[in-house]
Amino acid sequence: MSISRRNSVQVRIGEVPVGGGAPIVVQSMTNTDTADIAATVAQVQALARAGSELVRITVNTDAAAAAVAPIRERLERAGVTVPLIGDFHFNGHKLLAEHPACAAALGKYRINPGNVGRGSKRDPQFAQMIETACRHGKPVRIGVNWGSLDPDLLTRLMDENSRRAEPLDARQVTRQAVVRSALDSAQRAEELGLPHDHIILSAKVSGVQDLIAIYHDLAARCDYPLHLGLTEAGMGSKGIVASTAGMAVLLQQGIGDTIRVSLTPEPDGDRTQEVIVAQEILQTMGLRAFAPLVIACPGCGRTTSTYFQELAAAIQAHIRARMPQWRREYAGVEDMTVAVMGCVVNGPGESKHANLGISLPGTGERPVAPVYEDGAKTVTLKGERIAEEFQDIVERYVARRYARARTP
Repeated sequence: MSISRRNSVQVRIGEVPVGGGAPIVVQSMTNTDTADIAATVAQVQALARAGSELVRITVNTDAAAAAVAPIRERLERAGVTVPLIGDFHFNGHKLLAEHPACAAALGKYRINPGNVGRGSKRDPQFAQMIETACRHGKPVRIGVNWGSLDPDLLTRLMDENSRRAEPLDARQVTRQAVVRSALDSAQRAEELGLPHDHIILSAKVSGVQDLIAIYHDLAARCDYPLHLGLTEAGMGSKGIVASTAGMAVLLQQGIGDTIRVSLTPEPDGDRTQEVIVAQEILQTMGLRAFAPLVIACPGCGRTTSTYFQELAAAIQAHIRARMPQWRREYAGVEDMTVAVMGCVVNGPGESKHANLGISLPGTGERPVAPVYEDGAKTVTLKGERIAEEFQDIVERYVARRYARARTP
């Protein structure tokens, strides 16, 4: 079953289209000190290599703002064209004004209306940032976060709610405040001259049900592209499950034009994990394809050997390592499925359903591993080199099945 996407205008961030029926875009964010040019360039390269199509960087100090243009230049020299998104809070108006090279090098500005300024400073500082975006022709993500809501707006809505005959609970009012902040800020940006097709909205919360309710409301009330993400999702499986639970519901309903999985990494952990999880959410839902999927059984009492687990991990790692080159050389390879199964119960059947599959021997079974290509058994592997031989089969299959047609 195909998923019908919500209609939205299309915003272009560099060469990347967002909304308007374009494929849902995966983005990520660095956690380096942006002033550390070498470290930031290295992490942006890693995120882009993993498949991040937009990368957000923190711009919070003069040193960080001064580093943006050199970062962009180094990336360009390395052949990395992924757009950089500047993440601004509190002093963005000042940094953009004092560092025009930064303003020009960024592909998009992220403005949090709750952190753009307090009291009487809020409106003029917001206007200054929007005017800079207009001058440089840059799109803007108006990114509301309920951890930093405009306190004046929230207080006003709470006061109005208290006068209702049947007041809503505080959580419902907070949800309304998030939506109002996004829509009111977008309207103000357009009044200041920012084109309608230069605006993306996001409304970041940390609760799954809050995320779903708020984005339903936003989707019904505007046609701006929407960036999805559960903020402060957490570490490890908790962060992955929470992000998937919230975004999958919305994506299934056609809501969302770009996503980020905001995982807290393990100490010194690999930042690219959030990119892989975002890709896997989209791919398992049938919305996009990024890399061949490896299907593997969970194991049971029939699979007391860990060999099939090791082979599945090795094949998955091999595929990810080869994808940058495969993507350039082989059309459609990202749609391939590979099954690595652990015993005779479901092994042959799953292997036949996949493009390429291997059914390894379970406990007590004959020490042979039949291989299937497009549903037909082609060879039976045995001995000590099953893993290496199957990896060679994968390489030959890809080269044969997905070779690009040569043009005369």
